[in-house]
Amino acid sequence: MGMGRNIWRIVKKVLLAAAILIALAVAAGVGYRVYRQHDISAATRIDPVRGIDEESFARIGGIEQWISIRGQNRDNPVLLLLHGGPGATFSVLPRNIFYSWTRDFTVVYWDQRGAGRTYGRSGPLRPGVTFERMAQDGVEVAEYIRMKLHKPKIVLVGGSWGSMLGAAIAHSRPDLLYAYVGAGQVVNVGRFMKTSYEQVLVEARQRHNTQAVLELEAIGSPPWAVAHQQEDVVGKWAEAFEGGVPSSSEILSMALFESPDGLIDIVDYVRGVTNSDEYFRKQLLVLDIPSFGVNFAIPFFVFQGTEDNVTPVAPVRDYMSAITAPRKELVLIPDAGHDVMFTHSDQFLKLLLDRVKPLTVVP
Repeated sequence: MGMGRNIWRIVKKVLLAAAILIALAVAAGVGYRVYRQHDISAATRIDPVRGIDEESFARIGGIEQWISIRGQNRDNPVLLLLHGGPGATFSVLPRNIFYSWTRDFTVVYWDQRGAGRTYGRSGPLRPGVTFERMAQDGVEVAEYIRMKLHKPKIVLVGGSWGSMLGAAIAHSRPDLLYAYVGAGQVVNVGRFMKTSYEQVLVEARQRHNTQAVLELEAIGSPPWAVAHQQEDVVGKWAEAFEGGVPSSSEILSMALFESPDGLIDIVDYVRGVTNSDEYFRKQLLVLDIPSFGVNFAIPFFVFQGTEDNVTPVAPVRDYMSAITAPRKELVLIPDAGHDVMFTHSDQFLKLLLDRVKPLTVVP
């Protein structure tokens, strides 16, 4: 009895000490988040008289969808950024990412149907939602932004999954746009998965990464019987080999301390990414972007990383060759991969300023 009580007293002390340590760690984490949020907010402040810093839900496609607008000068042209994934919203990112872009452009984020804060308000993707419905949502967002900001046209920038939507929107509604810019431009995921696989395997061997080589050789070259498992392996190593991409610990730190999203928003973000990926996985494999049309009535640009193993350069080059447009240009950014907008943000902005912004000047 006496020893048992002594053990229980010791256990209680240990549990109390552990609880205190956890509470201190949580308090320290909350304190550091407050500090980082204040620091980032001060560094990215926008004068509300000259500029705009607004975010809210808008009625798009019959549901409430999240839109944020930031720019240091309301007179600047508007960039509507279409996020990738599907479901990988930009709203989860810290405010200082792309802040330098707000000096020369008004930058608009849109959490697409079934993603991010739109997921939190309006729920997951419903049965019957198609790629065409998503593209129509994008058209409605462009129209909403034009009216709200009193702009005749905007510039559309699509990354990865967003580049598929962007190309479709640019083809169907050129009247809304000054130009289209693709990054990590998708052409045909199903057709060119073999190219991606081979590129990643070659890089794994060049890096002498035994684990990557073993996993890639184990799944073999496409086509695959259970495609999503093998695609995840290729995607995992393609991302791991891309330079400039934050590590897992850096991403976790960013989400906990620097993202403007709260805990519930981050949970919605993860659920939205998972739901969107599962919902569109089969559609992605059969979507062929050139089949939407290759005759564009507006300037068409693609700024692509030379080391992109997800959407390889060769198919993009062929796609661009087939396009007719008032102006078209494929610009290859050295030592950049699929996430070129993030990893080479300054270079990407310079390309926008040199090639795209002049097109928005109305005589």
